Amino acid sequence: MNVPDATERPAPTRADRAGDTRELILAAAERLFAEHGVFAVSNRQIGEAAGQGNNFAVGYHFGSKAELVRTITRRHADIVERVRVRMLAEIGDSTDVRDWVACLVRPSTEHLDSLGSPTWYARFGAQVMTDPGLRRIVIEDSLATQPIQQVLDGLNRCLPSLPLSVHLERSAMARNLMSYTFAERERALAENTTTPRASWEDTATGLIDAIVGMWLAPVTTPTD
Repeated sequence: MNVPDATERPAPTRADRAGDTRELILAAAERLFAEHGVFAVSNRQIGEAAGQGNNFAVGYHFGSKAELVRTITRRHADIVERVRVRMLAEIGDSTDVRDWVACLVRPSTEHLDSLGSPTWYARFGAQVMTDPGLRRIVIEDSLATQPIQQVLDGLNRCLPSLPLSVHLERSAMARNLMSYTFAERERALAENTTTPRASWEDTATGLIDAIVGMWLAPVTTPTD
């Protein structure tokens, strides 16, 4: 009886090859977008970086640049949300603002830490946030998940009463602070330069301190 060689593997199918190509394109696009900005990078450049000889490979697999950006975001967001679900189970019905802010910050820093270095996702996210159209897509997608809605509901229950304009302003400030801080640490690690904090965990702690302080800060009434 012939025994199959354990090292033998079935030939990759067309679906396998397509999946591999998509992964190569996503990795190349994430890096190039992070380094140069989304609209400074062409589909041809992404295809070349992904080792694809066909200039139309990116369009074939993803259609529009917006869909490419959305796919990159979602492949990371799924992992981040699993961490957030775990944290939500741990804090239960907490009445501490810090617990809910931690649920916004630490899932991302834990994921970035798990990727090693260099990484590009934080800088990719910061680049996307500078484009109005793509920014809207990413924010709408992130707010559509049940775990993030649970975090926001819990946070809002713990916050002092704030005028709507102040609440919206501080929400935007918190989002921008997280995006910029993640991107700056990622850049420093990639360039092997000094970072303000020794680890992603410590970075999260500093961010949580700052965001909690911002949410609880007094509101100054504008004067005419």
